[in-house]
Amino acid sequence: MSKLLLATSNKGKVREYQQLFHDLPLEMVTLLDMGINAVVTEEYVTYEENARHKAVSYAGISNLITLADDSGLEVDVLGGEPGVLSARYAGEDASDSDRVNLLLSRITGVPWEKRTAQFKCVIALAIPGGNAVTFYGDCKGLVALAPRGKYGFGYDPIFFFPELDKTMAELSPEVKNSISHRARAAQKAHKTLARLLTEGKAWLN
Repeated sequence: MSKLLLATSNKGKVREYQQLFHDLPLEMVTLLDMGINAVVTEEYVTYEENARHKAVSYAGISNLITLADDSGLEVDVLGGEPGVLSARYAGEDASDSDRVNLLLSRITGVPWEKRTAQFKCVIALAIPGGNAVTFYGDCKGLVALAPRGKYGFGYDPIFFFPELDKTMAELSPEVKNSISHRARAAQKAHKTLARLLTEGKAWLN
């Protein structure tokens, strides 16, 4: 069985990818599983550049097919912030709660109809010594007035879907993994992974 390296230390992302690709004949392993301590930084200004850089770098280190992503929440009234800085918005060592609280404080008093936002995700797949291909997904919603829900991670408790009357953190994992930004990118990557497993990796170069 082929191994797929999930190039993240985010346990929430790992769980989601395990669910999103559960039907593929893959053994999904993490950086921790492989004893990889190298840190590949997100030093670029776009999701695609960061995802591609991580995927290619960790594929070279691990000699495994590697999946990496970069994602973020873009709030319109903040000019797209926090964007690619979403994970570091409140500092390197901040918690999810710290980031959520900082974001809410910066849009205090903004009326409901102007709290529009979108989650964006770019997934990159790379093979050792080869190129990376990328897949994009997004979803639109509003920033809630306060955190709600027990599921998910990151900004999920304040990302509100008007059509569902729920935040992303109030959605079951099954529902989230059908409509989230990461799920939509993963649905595209799934087809490429399936082809990669059946046709070999040469075509990806």
